[in-house]
Amino acid sequence: MRKHRFTSKKRKHIPTKYLLLVLSFVCVISIFTGLVFNISGGPLSAVAGYVFVPMQTGINNIGQWTSKKVNNFKTLSEVLEENEELKKQIDDLTNELTVSRMESYEVDNYREILKLDELYPGYEKIAASVVASDNNNWFDVFTINRGSNSGIKVGMNVLAGSGLAGIVISVSPNFATVRSVIDDANNVSAMVTTTGDNFNVSGNLQLMKEDQVITFSELRDTKGKVSIGDPVVTSYVSDQYEQGILIGYINSIEENSNGLTKSGTITPVVDFEHIQTVLVILNVKETSE
Repeated sequence: MRKHRFTSKKRKHIPTKYLLLVLSFVCVISIFTGLVFNISGGPLSAVAGYVFVPMQTGINNIGQWTSKKVNNFKTLSEVLEENEELKKQIDDLTNELTVSRMESYEVDNYREILKLDELYPGYEKIAASVVASDNNNWFDVFTINRGSNSGIKVGMNVLAGSGLAGIVISVSPNFATVRSVIDDANNVSAMVTTTGDNFNVSGNLQLMKEDQVITFSELRDTKGKVSIGDPVVTSYVSDQYEQGILIGYINSIEENSNGLTKSGTITPVVDFEHIQTVLVILNVKETSE
């Protein structure tokens, strides 16, 4: 018997995207025909209802979504622009505040110098600014922006705060170096104003750092009248300092082992951590030989 061979032909499958494309084309042609020939109702109308109404709804939704995104983008852009403007305003206000504070500080500093000048009216003085210091935290030795061109000489007394800051130890045409009363190498012949007793005041940077005091010695307080808080000024017997410049106030007193003299500490009237401006007395004390 013959065996019949049946050959099955493979069916060709049309891709879905092409079917959708054809259907879309047919729908478009149908709608166009209906519009041109004024056909209403019937199959074409139904096709339009099933096909184009959802399409229109989708397009509207996409349009609304896009519109919202555009509006949101505009809003974000406006917010960023406003933020930049606010930052600029804050920077401007910060700069104005800084300038205002600096001007206020300069005014206060100027008033302090005027007040200091009034405390010692008997001396001709010149103002100078501190431009450098040998110590980062303490002004034991510092440089001012006045020199020989301004009449500054070695040996001139320097004032700050409400009293004695130090003495000029070197001079160049435009600058001068000042050694303050807290420096270890500094010694001042001083006097207690309440009793007139003379003694020696010595700089002590270490004690100044620890307790904000310097030392004194050789006080002959035979009557025991010197008390804590008494003012200490430069003595008339000093060979370097003008008389009567306030140095500070007695902070502590102790009797020496010899029973004749006393020692102790003094709190200076000058803030040796924040000296900005000084007055230099334009006179070198002359002593008789």
